[in-house]
Amino acid sequence: MAGFQAGRLVGNQDYTSSTVVIIGAGISGLCMAIDIIKRSQCRNIVILEKGSQVGGTWNDNRYPGCACDIWSTLYSFSFEQKTDWTREHPGQEEIREYLIHVAEKYGLYKYIRFNTAVQEARWDDEQLKWKVSVATSGAKDPQFHESYDITTDFLVSAVGQLNVPSFPSIPGLDDFTGKLMHSARWDWTYDFAGKRVAVIGNGATCAQIVPELAKSVSQVTVYQRTPNWIIPRYDVSVSSVQKFLLSYVPPVRWCKRALMMRIREFTHDAIAKSDSSLSGYMRKISTDAMKNQLCDKPELWDKLIPDYAPGCKRIIPSDDYYVALNKKNVHLETRPIQRITESGIETTDSDLQEYDLIVTATGFRSVEFMHPIQVYGRNGRPVSDVWKDGAAAYHGVAVEDLPNFGMLYGPNTNLGHNSIIIMIEAQSRYLSTLIGEVVRAKARNESLVLQPRPDAVAAFNDRIQVELEKSTFADPQCHSWYKQENGRITNNWPGRAVQYQKELSRVQWEDYLVEGTGKSVVERKKSTNIGRVQEELPVRSSTLVLGALGVALAVGGYYMNGPKALLQRRR
Repeated sequence: MAGFQAGRLVGNQDYTSSTVVIIGAGISGLCMAIDIIKRSQCRNIVILEKGSQVGGTWNDNRYPGCACDIWSTLYSFSFEQKTDWTREHPGQEEIREYLIHVAEKYGLYKYIRFNTAVQEARWDDEQLKWKVSVATSGAKDPQFHESYDITTDFLVSAVGQLNVPSFPSIPGLDDFTGKLMHSARWDWTYDFAGKRVAVIGNGATCAQIVPELAKSVSQVTVYQRTPNWIIPRYDVSVSSVQKFLLSYVPPVRWCKRALMMRIREFTHDAIAKSDSSLSGYMRKISTDAMKNQLCDKPELWDKLIPDYAPGCKRIIPSDDYYVALNKKNVHLETRPIQRITESGIETTDSDLQEYDLIVTATGFRSVEFMHPIQVYGRNGRPVSDVWKDGAAAYHGVAVEDLPNFGMLYGPNTNLGHNSIIIMIEAQSRYLSTLIGEVVRAKARNESLVLQPRPDAVAAFNDRIQVELEKSTFADPQCHSWYKQENGRITNNWPGRAVQYQKELSRVQWEDYLVEGTGKSVVERKKSTNIGRVQEELPVRSSTLVLGALGVALAVGGYYMNGPKALLQRRR
């Protein structure tokens, strides 16, 4: 491998060719690059990022109050666990700092080309390579070239599901002469003090923005189309003692992560089975919290209780949204919007309210995977044709008629109950196994092309769609970003995260069409065991004992040495 081109860094002469191209430098793209380097020893990698920093959605979403719904303990890579989170639910800036740290520690910046947007990716049936067309932006890069093509043996999409902002289709939106901004394109140069603000949309983003805006603006009005189930977040800061234990007593960290993983997996029934006892409990704690925190405006109670089961739409954890709605300068508007005028928003009963700022907290184009990138596979077949009935992929990672191609956070891999990082790591390990075979074939001066069999893709998709149709996600009483207009669920995984990990712990080569001069090596294999990262309880009893012992020793040492050390510092 020492003299093989795939082992060299991409330099000036190799600028337009690479063994692997990854689109996106968010959580998925960083994880994929690390796995490729670790598992296939390939360093001929290019990561194309349209933004100017790593982080993906955690770099794009900078609105006030932006934070993670998942416990911080579960929101870091298993191989690079962050032990000093400041809160149980970390904020956007802290998560972005963690991802920058990961990129720095693993030396990924030298592979990333920032301000580089992929326009098109086209498979060449003769060359057995992808041609990726990109456009550059910024002040200097376009002075070298405004656009160019990169050829690659393997293409990975790591653009995610929450990437391209979705604006509401409301007449007159472009006529508004005040300030208009999407929550994912927040403008911190704007002076919010004393402004009259309208927030269109009342999902998770709204629940985070409104409590913060209410502190400085004169008025906030939330335009709600349908209510959401909102449960307490119970967010608290992480104490210095706990940070010390998590950092210096690994069994404590393992036990906390395993326990939280187990709890999250246990809550799956609450959002997937509408008739479960957990679903009923979810309704109760949501309703109780709403009535307790919105005590001054009981007239809003009925407007805030959904008529669909928890989980049909994303459940929103929040400790302060109802508290904000209880304030005098925050209003809830449930009358439908008729149009937007130059000065404000008019409802269907012709009532016009004037605003200085309109915030569209209306989410993303989630069912249009890889939009707006144009992708063409074997025989020039566009992915829009492959997905004419809705996006689908084998295990959510491999697509029919797209050779040597992989996706992370692809169709039917979103979760409503656990950390998406768990899913991403499983996908990255799986795809790096496919990529490793392509890299080794290239080292032998052979070609190798892998793509999932159409029948394998169909069988997988049919199975999970049957499960999804029985789930709360399919409740016809609500519309969500999980599904298409026809009700087909293209985004969510129907089961638990551990089930998905197990399914991706082995590559079944018989489910792939294998071509190229190096195909005999793969065809001799039936399957390859990858394994999985097992973090859930039950953990070994020895680990629990070590954890308990570690806690006792650490706490004892802290209280015995802490005061003495403090006195020494004061001296």
